[in-house]
Amino acid sequence: MIEKINKEISKIIVGQKELTEELLTALLGGGHIILEGVPGLAKTTMINTLAKALGVEFKRIQFTPDLLPSDITGSEIYDPKKSEFRIKKGPVFTNLLLADEINRASAKVQSALLEVMQEKQVTLSDKTYKLQEPFLVMATQNPIEQEGTYNLPEAQLDRFMLKSIIKYPLFEEELMIIDRILEEKKEQIQQIVTRDELLTAREEVKNVFMEHHLKEYILKIIFQTRKHPLLSLGASPRGTLDLVRASKTKAFINKKEFVTPTDILNMTKPVLRHRIVLNYEARAKEITADNILDEIIEKIKIP
Repeated sequence: MIEKINKEISKIIVGQKELTEELLTALLGGGHIILEGVPGLAKTTMINTLAKALGVEFKRIQFTPDLLPSDITGSEIYDPKKSEFRIKKGPVFTNLLLADEINRASAKVQSALLEVMQEKQVTLSDKTYKLQEPFLVMATQNPIEQEGTYNLPEAQLDRFMLKSIIKYPLFEEELMIIDRILEEKKEQIQQIVTRDELLTAREEVKNVFMEHHLKEYILKIIFQTRKHPLLSLGASPRGTLDLVRASKTKAFINKKEFVTPTDILNMTKPVLRHRIVLNYEARAKEITADNILDEIIEKIKIP
């Protein structure tokens, strides 16, 4: 199934294999993902292509400072023809949701979306509506523009299972992109997985085995973040659970029935980089979260 999805996505997306895998990890692990990268790196195209390959619904919200919580969740509106109020559901009622430039919206709007992400339900008027599974939020942040933005608080960033850093394509990859555009050949994405198969795969991820000593290895990494001299805040217990889930999903994607240390090491930075807070000394020395995680991984003996 994973091979089929990757093959279908590669019809449209050139490169970005790491991002594709991390998107699938969040989807099969029951989490959400936040992406950081400059404009024009096919973030919208990626999740739209994935939705078509999976045969699920996709919606996009462009976050702006004047957006209201009801613009996301929906609201109760009056129907003058029937002389009654009715519920108009918002764009969160979908399977894959792109929250574009989430840091441009106010804290109230960000909180409304993050509440939906956590509870996977929406309360409108006096009724609560469950969201249909699968439900994945892919939020994006633009790292180069800070004017008119509202940074997500650490407690809210913690609700994202993964944070991916999108890089520029390689020289050969960008050359392929030029060739595809000049050919003007439009590939049609086929649905190659049913919704039921996707939900079954999610259940299979839970059956991936993890040895007790690997759980201890994860905890050693987490506890090192909590006492590192260059961090003012370490990873939370939610980070621990997400690293366990992400490692199991990574093993599943790589066709394994059990987790290995390599799976944990591959997922440590995507799961933890947005959960640790650097202190003033670290920022002054231009040390990044990834630098500190590399240092922690190097110090702990791999089981």
